[in-house]
Amino acid sequence: MESTIYRFILRYSKREQIFLFIMTVISFPFLYYSLDLPKRIVNDALGAKGATSFPVTFLGMEFQQLEYLWTLSGLFLVLVFINGGFKYWINVYRGRLGELMLRRLRYELYARILRFPIPHFRRVSQGEIIPMVTQEVEPLGGFIGDAISLPAFQGGTLITILFFMFVQDPVLGLAAIALSPLQAYIVPKMQRKVNALGKERVRAVRVMSDRIGESIAGVQEIHANNLARLMLARFSAQLGRIYDIRFEIYRRKFVIKFLNNFIAQLTPFFFYALGGYLVIAGDLTLGALVAVLAAYKDLSAPWKELLAYYQRKEDARIKYEQVIEQFDLPEIMAEDTQLTEPERPTPLDGELRASNLSQVDDDGEVQFEAVSLTLPPGSHMALFSTGAGGSEALAMTLARLTYPTGGRVTIGQAELHTLPEAITGRRMGYVGPATYVFSSTIRENLLLGVMHRPTGPARDDPEARAAIENAGKAGNSVDDPDGPWIDPATVGDGPDLVARLIGSLSLVELDDDCYSLGLRGTIDPGARPEIAERVLAARRSFAERLADDPQLVDLVEPFADDAYNTNASMAENLLFGTPVGPAFQPDTIAAHPYVRKTLDQVGLTDDLLRIGRDVAATMVELFADLPSDHEFFGQFSFISPDDLPEFQALLTRVERVGVDGVSEEDRARLLSLPFKLIPARHRLGMLDADIQSRVLEARAAFARDLPEDLQASVAFFSADAYNAAASLQDNILFGKIAYGQADSVSRVGTVIGSVLDDLDLRALVIEVGLDFEVGIAGARLSSVQRQKIGIARALLRRPDILILNDAASTFDASSQRRLVEKTLEAMSGRTVIWTTHRPDVARLFPEIAVMRGGRVVETGAPEELDREGRVFHEFAAQS
Repeated sequence: MESTIYRFILRYSKREQIFLFIMTVISFPFLYYSLDLPKRIVNDALGAKGATSFPVTFLGMEFQQLEYLWTLSGLFLVLVFINGGFKYWINVYRGRLGELMLRRLRYELYARILRFPIPHFRRVSQGEIIPMVTQEVEPLGGFIGDAISLPAFQGGTLITILFFMFVQDPVLGLAAIALSPLQAYIVPKMQRKVNALGKERVRAVRVMSDRIGESIAGVQEIHANNLARLMLARFSAQLGRIYDIRFEIYRRKFVIKFLNNFIAQLTPFFFYALGGYLVIAGDLTLGALVAVLAAYKDLSAPWKELLAYYQRKEDARIKYEQVIEQFDLPEIMAEDTQLTEPERPTPLDGELRASNLSQVDDDGEVQFEAVSLTLPPGSHMALFSTGAGGSEALAMTLARLTYPTGGRVTIGQAELHTLPEAITGRRMGYVGPATYVFSSTIRENLLLGVMHRPTGPARDDPEARAAIENAGKAGNSVDDPDGPWIDPATVGDGPDLVARLIGSLSLVELDDDCYSLGLRGTIDPGARPEIAERVLAARRSFAERLADDPQLVDLVEPFADDAYNTNASMAENLLFGTPVGPAFQPDTIAAHPYVRKTLDQVGLTDDLLRIGRDVAATMVELFADLPSDHEFFGQFSFISPDDLPEFQALLTRVERVGVDGVSEEDRARLLSLPFKLIPARHRLGMLDADIQSRVLEARAAFARDLPEDLQASVAFFSADAYNAAASLQDNILFGKIAYGQADSVSRVGTVIGSVLDDLDLRALVIEVGLDFEVGIAGARLSSVQRQKIGIARALLRRPDILILNDAASTFDASSQRRLVEKTLEAMSGRTVIWTTHRPDVARLFPEIAVMRGGRVVETGAPEELDREGRVFHEFAAQS
């Protein structure tokens, strides 16, 4: 990267900066004449005495006094527009230029993060790096646009105004600049201390960011060890340090500002005193003095801008240099190594040979040394060690994720660590002990292993073309992120691709998990009508299966247009559909104006208020003396222990003034309770047959009169239609699982699975599960599920060499054994290296390399090594 911000500016925007400079210079003559015109108006148009002075000739035409006045005033107005137009255009152009350069800088910093050596991330944290790219460089965008044009524009404006003053009278010109040398000496001297404090502030904020990030990552330990007070004390001390620095910066900045303002106000004293004397003495016209005073008023703005620019320049210099210090690493990967595309596909199917390999970390610790291994193509080897044997570090080096400090690794005739990532990242696979899962779907996380480069043209629409054009101007990637990135020749397309994905999930035994997620997922029936039809067929088959089996018939209470579902809440019975958006969600439906109108229409409001009062009284009576963890709170889930005091107070108000006398807020609270009642679950007997019948009447009125602007807020149930807002499982059920039936959820799941298998729909459900959003860093998945995704991702592209670095340590023994067997079968004829600390896993491989103390101490087949006197046998006996 460029060592100074001005080198960066000139390297990437020299032409634009020159253009801005030229436009700035062009604007100065117009500025000068806008300063000169007021003098002409006062002296020539207003100050002329006697009719003998007119007519006057101006611009080749003769004018009388009034006409001359209006002409000069009109020209002044034109110049105001011209000068304003120049300012607007220059400001917009440099703003756009600054944003493009900021975009370029951020892109370059992010690109460098992707090329940082992996061990570097053990020395710096996210809390340090992220603010540099996001916050610390933010002010640089505005400065880069102003870097040359602003001092040129404001400096030129200053010189133009001073030139005008000297033309009017040299004494007044000297008075205007008399105190400038004092400012030029004192201000930079004081600013240097502010700059030093600015550097301290940046470093302190980075430490604070690191502290916050560390607390977030370790919040579980903070809770488990009661560390809150210690963490707060440490954070408070860090805030105190930042406060002291910022306060000192403010104090010094305002001293500088006070000095500048004092000098700015002192200069008019010379104008009034000296200028007034010259006017009285007849050596200066009043118009010239007025023009000089007006010009000086305009002089303060560019002078302040230049002083502010100097402060911004120093801030920008500090920020840029501090960022570069962190990002310009000597051991950073070359850009060509990461991005260069090979001329032709290069398989890594040769012999893998590690020769006298060693690695010492930044702290001088030996990770491994004198390691020599030879693996013929298609070998399957377990790299076994216990404790700090060095196998993990060696595996990362063999995967070309870290570099050795001695020796080399070759594959065939190629030296591994000189190959571009376009070869190693496609022909090799690596899975570490803790796979990172990106915030996306399971599908995309699997496909990331084959999304190396665009495989087709970018989107051909105006928005996409404009985005790519702007990216090119900013020196960013011109690849279309929403274009095609998956190579059909590698993993197939359409149904073939889905089959490959499901096959990879099956290899790591994640297909059942994805099936469960798929049942909870949704599809768009408009985009995939054939799937919706097949789900409806499953609904019919499921209903027939239940109806034909007396032991199953009562497991699900189906939805019916003319029947109240006693296993559903009153809200669900009223809607008879799935809420879409916030309007009719269970917690807020009772307060919705349209729902209240519908209840009034069928005369249900008063009854539901009475029921709400009775429910509240029953809950308070039942729960008053129960501990908060009592099972009743789970059964009556619409009442929580924290709600009890509020309901007690509410009932007191109702007893005092009656239901009709309480506030609208209290009425809404009471009304919300019946909406949560499920007769089969809560068994309070309050929603009797009459109430249920009237709820059905309200259901019909609700659907019939629903306003057009609310129609998209409900996806109504229909026996013959797919419900786009409901999950696949709910669409198949088309009803509610009955309460009180033994093991009903499991039994229903078994029937659904049987129906889907009979209709050959299991793969379709798994495919829907592929679109499950995994959350930030896969937080919605378990650690084992995340690890399985990492292994499936590596297997999907069928690499020539697969390295699994203790990748299944979180699995139980039987799962790990099955995974090894399936992986070795899938990778038959391809090289596999698997690091493990478990002897039973190592024995599954035809060859084992045993490491101790960072050295390979023995290699051989399991039956050779598992004998008395061998290191492997010794380790196995101890485990």
